[in-house]
Amino acid sequence: MNTPATRPHYRERLTPSLWMLITIALAGPMVALVFVPVGATLALALGAVVSLLLVAAGILLSPVIEVDGTVLRAGRAHIDARWLGDAVHRTGEEAKRARGPELPHDGWHLVRGGIDGVVIVTLTDPDDPHGTWTISSRTPDRLAAAIRAARQETERAPI
Repeated sequence: MNTPATRPHYRERLTPSLWMLITIALAGPMVALVFVPVGATLALALGAVVSLLLVAAGILLSPVIEVDGTVLRAGRAHIDARWLGDAVHRTGEEAKRARGPELPHDGWHLVRGGIDGVVIVTLTDPDDPHGTWTISSRTPDRLAAAIRAARQETERAPI
């Protein structure tokens, strides 16, 4: 029997890139400009609050990828590892092709711009309408290894 400390675990939040967060934060000065006629202090305060709220929302509302025990969660979707086949990680040009022309039309996708790596997981559930999951990851090798470990965990677990 596995203890929680030995169960496969991986967690990653797909936060926006630094440049995207800076772009989001620029909404604050725009709000401040609108309120300058009302008062400079109020305008600065509102601009700072808007910037902070939007950046916090951009980070906190980002999807999370997690392998916890024998469950893979990607955003709002989740699947038991017993239905997972091979997990292949791609980077560079291979990842670019996997996110573009080679992206399966019948697959499930959690693809984020600005994140180079991608993991492609085949599904073995005959009732699932999706043949693959394509997931962006900053550490695709670690995610693929965690998925493989979770799959092995289901093979060892008693039915």
